[in-house]
Amino acid sequence: MSATHPIIAVTGSSGAGTTSVSKTFEQIFRREALTAAFVEGDSFHRYDRAGMKQQMADAITRGDQYFSHFGPDANLFAELDGLFRSYGESGQGRRRKYLHDDQEAAPYGQKPGTFTEWEDVPESTDLLFYEGLHGAAAHEDIEIWRHVDLLIGVVPVINLEWIQKLHRDRSTRGYSTEAVADTILRRMHDYVHYICPQFSRTHINFQRVPVVDTSDPFIARFIPRPDESFLVIRFASPHGIDFPYLLAMLHDSFMSRPNTIVCPGGKMDLAMQLIFTPMILRLIERRKESLARRSQRSTHALLEPTF
Repeated sequence: MSATHPIIAVTGSSGAGTTSVSKTFEQIFRREALTAAFVEGDSFHRYDRAGMKQQMADAITRGDQYFSHFGPDANLFAELDGLFRSYGESGQGRRRKYLHDDQEAAPYGQKPGTFTEWEDVPESTDLLFYEGLHGAAAHEDIEIWRHVDLLIGVVPVINLEWIQKLHRDRSTRGYSTEAVADTILRRMHDYVHYICPQFSRTHINFQRVPVVDTSDPFIARFIPRPDESFLVIRFASPHGIDFPYLLAMLHDSFMSRPNTIVCPGGKMDLAMQLIFTPMILRLIERRKESLARRSQRSTHALLEPTF
């Protein structure tokens, strides 16, 4: 962690809604006039779309039932760890983009499903913001989460996650229900070993819990709406959290445990605005104080006699 170059990471499983969370943070950054270096987790996949398809076919041929987007074999954990470490120390690092669709690919003259070239993170940013699968990941001697100043987990309950994935993959990618089920089963090993453990390392978790029947996600006709859900917000440490204020601002909310607030699902954006704005401002204040101390040390060193 770094007081001078703070890092915020939003991590969640596929289809958890981390992209919507990113938009909330963008609003906060604009309102507070902060310049962020944005990093997408997809840009640290090891293979582009065509390469991953080939790797998956090869894995099936050799009888590997566990190879997936969630695990270390398909991701550049060391490079992501290196970016976080470098940015925290110096405000610098290397990143690239993953071009998801035609709209994103057009400005680069590339095909969708490919990566841009590696480039330097812009200079003089206030913080780094990461959104993706592995912001709190760990593997062997790599512990990405240790470099992050504010770690946020966003995850639906498992059946809701599967419903969202089924609807997305069938409607936008043309997959059959059986094909999506096969992907879920293939990912389960890495989900248990690399995705779930992250949520015990986060500072705050947001979990959407539907209040409609999701017993069989494979036959669900609709994705439960936010107003058909509760939002469970868990703080790893309740120290310094003004729970009475949050309860007053988040109408119809209550505390289920000393470190957990439950509120209506439609209030997720408001909850994040209320919770994260003061946290971000504290990170920026620490940054300013650290830069001031560094400047003072440099001035004193210049003024010291050399004889």
